[in-house]
Amino acid sequence: MRVQDVMTRHVETIDRQENAQVAFDSMKLKGIRHLVVKSDSELVGVLSKRDLGVPDQYDFREKHRVAELMTTQVVTASPDMSVRQAANLMRGRTIGCLPVVEEGHRNRLVGIVTVSDLLELLGRGVDRPAPGKRVTLKTRGPRVDSKAKRMR
Repeated sequence: MRVQDVMTRHVETIDRQENAQVAFDSMKLKGIRHLVVKSDSELVGVLSKRDLGVPDQYDFREKHRVAELMTTQVVTASPDMSVRQAANLMRGRTIGCLPVVEEGHRNRLVGIVTVSDLLELLGRGVDRPAPGKRVTLKTRGPRVDSKAKRMR
């Protein structure tokens, strides 16, 4: 299975100059934990709910811009990457999401895959092999040993 099969195609984005409280409110309203940060049409970072602090840190968020809190070392996936590779990449880097970009199109953002997407996939049992077609073997009967034939 490929990343393109499980990714969320509608990616919520935010501008790097936006106020951090606006980002927090947007995440809360939409029930998401990650925003992809763009400047013009370029992917420049990822902002997670964890980057914004606990809910009662309103004053902290009001004083900061998204650009100050976002992760700039963005790890991305391609649509044709296997789900296993994506999961191992996220686990190895201890990150909660991978923006999905198409290379060759100026790294055009086409989706996002999150830990929640992978857990949903696992919960549905998609990783189990499909039941195979049962094959009946034709048998010829017991094999007769040539030595036993001669002794008769």
